[in-house]
Amino acid sequence: MKFDDVFYITYAYRPFPPGQYWLPDKEKHQGSYGPASAPKVIRDNVANSGILTSKDLRTFRRLGRITRSDLDDRDVILFPEKINGKYVMLHRPKDWIGEKYSCRHPSIWISFSDDLLVWEEDRLLLKGTYPWEEKVGGSCPPLKTDEGWLTLYHGVDGKGVYRAGVMLLDLKDPAQIIARASEFILEPEEEYERRGLWPNCVFPTGNVIVGDEVFIYYGAADKYCCAATAKVRNLIDACFNK
Repeated sequence: MKFDDVFYITYAYRPFPPGQYWLPDKEKHQGSYGPASAPKVIRDNVANSGILTSKDLRTFRRLGRITRSDLDDRDVILFPEKINGKYVMLHRPKDWIGEKYSCRHPSIWISFSDDLLVWEEDRLLLKGTYPWEEKVGGSCPPLKTDEGWLTLYHGVDGKGVYRAGVMLLDLKDPAQIIARASEFILEPEEEYERRGLWPNCVFPTGNVIVGDEVFIYYGAADKYCCAATAKVRNLIDACFNK
């Protein structure tokens, strides 16, 4: 995301390489990454999210971690502008599940910050509701439209199939969902989406509005980079279709 003349880029990382995660369980890394006395983030190779900056997208400066070290917290998405004087972030803390957090599966949370490094006011934004989504997480930076923040996200069903959904957030209070499509807008259909390192997976990671169309850039089966288009009007209308 670009603020003034600086790009701010969020990314996920682990203390150690996760190995060939797409292999059968018996061939994956087994056991702990450290002794029982090691911090959880080391012992369990917990995924965190960080942020870096660049002015030319050639050289980069790491600013550090922006999620809690004891949480597997990824799918971090920044809004393209401050709202009510604060930076806004979507994220997906994997361990925030259960009665205490009002969700059975990992869900999308929204947080606010004065400096892009310390994030507070965590609120549950969206949890899996429909048959095609159990776990949900962010995908692309929200797109500002006259009717709200047009926001894509991903949903994973009980069989591990990844699809894309869309919702519309309030412009002045993005913690409020104006409307949300009950049906997915993108699912694995083509051979390159159904077969790969992680089969049956479409995962949007970038989008931009050009004229009256949204260009959506997404990963397919964790192997290919793809693009799709949709009319802005159609995606907004989809949010209101129940």
